[in-house]
Amino acid sequence: MWRYFFRRVNLFFATTLVMMAVLFYATHQFPVDESYALSGISNPSAEQLEHISDEFKLNSNSVVQFLAYVEQRFSGNMGMSINSQQPVFEELKTVLPASFELSLVAGLIALFLGVPIGVIAALSSNKFVQWSILGLTLTGYSIPVFWLGLTLSLWFGVNLGWLPISGQINLLYQIKPITGFMLIDTLLSDSSYRIPAFVDALMHLILPAITLAVLPFTLIVRITRQAMLQVMNQTYIRAAEARGLHTFTIIIKHALPNAMIPVLKSIGIMLGTFACYGIIVEVIFSWPGVGSWLVSGIYQRDYTVIQAGILSVSLLIIFLSILIEFIHTAINPMSKKELYATN
Repeated sequence: MWRYFFRRVNLFFATTLVMMAVLFYATHQFPVDESYALSGISNPSAEQLEHISDEFKLNSNSVVQFLAYVEQRFSGNMGMSINSQQPVFEELKTVLPASFELSLVAGLIALFLGVPIGVIAALSSNKFVQWSILGLTLTGYSIPVFWLGLTLSLWFGVNLGWLPISGQINLLYQIKPITGFMLIDTLLSDSSYRIPAFVDALMHLILPAITLAVLPFTLIVRITRQAMLQVMNQTYIRAAEARGLHTFTIIIKHALPNAMIPVLKSIGIMLGTFACYGIIVEVIFSWPGVGSWLVSGIYQRDYTVIQAGILSVSLLIIFLSILIEFIHTAINPMSKKELYATN
């Protein structure tokens, strides 16, 4: 078990190192001076230029420069934002919680709706129900996320006026950041309008969360359905039925836990696509997260913001993918041999 764990840790560091090498190479291809791309200081003084050169070892060979680049970035030195002239690391800490909040809510929506519907699609004997669910998931999977986001904004935001279509909360509410998660911060606030602020933050979250949840929802439904069809034909399920156990008990205690194993694996596979969709959703709904922050940096040629945004998103995808793979292998009886495999 520990051997497999350390293999996954080594894989994380190796993948991170490769990603940093690509980012380091891309940084030196920016059409600006190296010191400017690395620090974000447009007109550095002689003293600042010497300090930047010393930090990033600009007078040394490429290997030493790369090691210095990795050291500076992981120590929190991501430079200054070219446009705001604020530390990029501080801006990143501000926008990360908003992206986490949106992704978490969208993932929970997809999971808590997708799994039951997938089970219904697998166990229902009604062909109309089965084909309706499969048709719905195919349609949801095929719809471009930008079109879906704009359409939902037009219907429920502009035409009906039911939901807000931009931002995280009404600017009239002054909520002091505590955790960075707006829904939690509104409840923790000591202001007299914390409940209305919570409701307003929840209303702002509905449209972007639903838009982002559509892709994982469709995949979870289809994978759950396929997994349940396979599990329900297993010998131990037949034995449980022969013992007279209630169908609901068989599904909840025996079939569903085993069917969730391939669902967990699929979540790890779709993380990259989910992150790309998240960036698009944040731009459409002006959500103050990493995605919209990164796209804004690209438009404004804010090279330090571009590096920090790519670095943070990439590290999260790598870490979560390896973590989910490890959990999947640990809980899957069929993968136990991999835990004790030797290279």
